[in-house]
Amino acid sequence: MKPRTIIGIIFIVASLLKLATIWGFIHWSWFALVSEQPWTTYFCIFVMLYVGVSLIIESYRCDPDQWLQRPLPIGEDGKRICCSVHYGGDEYVYHGETFHGARLDAFCGGIRMDLREAVITEDEEIDIHTFCGGIELIVSPHVNVVVKSRSFIGGIGNHATHSADPKAPTLHIVASNFLGGVDIKN
Repeated sequence: MKPRTIIGIIFIVASLLKLATIWGFIHWSWFALVSEQPWTTYFCIFVMLYVGVSLIIESYRCDPDQWLQRPLPIGEDGKRICCSVHYGGDEYVYHGETFHGARLDAFCGGIRMDLREAVITEDEEIDIHTFCGGIELIVSPHVNVVVKSRSFIGGIGNHATHSADPKAPTLHIVASNFLGGVDIKN
C-alpha cells in the first residue's frame, strides 16, 4: 500500500470519528475540544473526507504499475461480465470482443475498464457499486452515455462526448457510490 493511500485512509477515519463524536455515537472528550461552530465543524469534516478520498483515488490512478491486467470475467449468463476488486486495482481491456453489459464492484480499490475497441451494437447497462474506491471507464466516442447515480460523499464525472448519430447505442450507467467515484471519458 502506498503512503498516499494510508494518509487518505487516516483522513477518512479521522473525519468519520469526528462525525461520530458530534452525533453522539462515541464520547471522546479530547476529540470534542476541536469544534467551535457547528457549520465550520461539518465543513472541516467534509474537506477531510474529500481530501482522503481524493488521495486514495489519485494514488491508484497515477501509478499504471498497480493495475493488474486481467482477462474478461464472463458472468453466469455467458455474456455480462462481473468484476470485483478489494484493496487493489484491476484493468480490463476489450480488444474487439462484444460487450453485453457489466457489474463492477470496487471496495477500497479501483477498476479501469477500456471499452474503446469493444463491439457495442445495442443499448447496454453497467451496474457500478463503490465503497472507498473508484472506477474509470474509457468509452468509444461512437456511443452515448446516460448516468443514474446514488452517491453519498462521492460522485460521477461524465466527460464522454455525445455521439452525433441518433441511432448510436447507449451505455446506461447505474452507480451507487459511498465515499467513492466513477470517471467516464473517451
